[in-house]
Amino acid sequence: MSSPLLFDSALIRKRLARARRAGFADFLVARAVDDLSDRLGAVLREFPRALDLATPVPAAANWLAASGRVGAVTRLAPTLEPGSPGVAVGDPEALPFGERHFDLAVSLLALQHANDLPGALVQVRRALRPDGLFVGCLLGGRTLTELRQVLTQAESEIDGGVSPRVAPLAEVRDIGGLLQRAGFALPVTDVETVTVRYGDPFGLMRDLRAMGLTNALRERRGTLRRATLMRAAGLYAERFADPDGRLRATFELIWLSGWVPHESQQKPLRPGSAQARLADALGTVERKEPS
Repeated sequence: MSSPLLFDSALIRKRLARARRAGFADFLVARAVDDLSDRLGAVLREFPRALDLATPVPAAANWLAASGRVGAVTRLAPTLEPGSPGVAVGDPEALPFGERHFDLAVSLLALQHANDLPGALVQVRRALRPDGLFVGCLLGGRTLTELRQVLTQAESEIDGGVSPRVAPLAEVRDIGGLLQRAGFALPVTDVETVTVRYGDPFGLMRDLRAMGLTNALRERRGTLRRATLMRAAGLYAERFADPDGRLRATFELIWLSGWVPHESQQKPLRPGSAQARLADALGTVERKEPS
């Protein structure tokens, strides 16, 4: 029996298309692209074929094409992009590519809304050739922690109950295990916290709308009542203002990477197979605990 779907994928695509038409707020994507350039800069190899997997705007694909290290770039876009030849529109959870097609796959700020993240990672691994690399960045569980708290309190006070208003997101402690389950070797995860400051909570809400990141849970309720929204705004200003009066909003970026297994990759040694003592390497004396 399949698990119920958490996100409304059609609504996510609709809201992203609306955000692109109105002027996409790309500051988080731009930050992720800068970080991607640093991370791939440490990988001393070229990639004949690369995939941009559903990054909301073509910034990652453009960077890959201009990097001089990628032969051909394929972009699987979440929505139509008029005037962008060679771009396919598709679902990152149903990849339209054969196995062993790419040498590199990149996905920035897209997979946090996957209904089946483990399955999506399996598909990415299958689309990569042996010794192919996947690098992804998605929003983590501490994203918008301030907004979650004030909406919860405001709804509890004004409406007498709480409804899901900010989607649950992945936790970094789980991501490494998902990479391994998907069949990736040498998995690496790390976290970057980005704090954005606003004059008022409504500036944050406008940016979320301009990134297509408003509530897309399938079990969402209707819009907030004005009284509830104003109470949440007041709580935000009371609890999360800096000394200059500006308000903090947290975005947690979880980075994950893994390689498709290949015989040339390093493998961990079996326990007890070391040929040298750690004490010798450190130039210290090994002392045994008294029995």
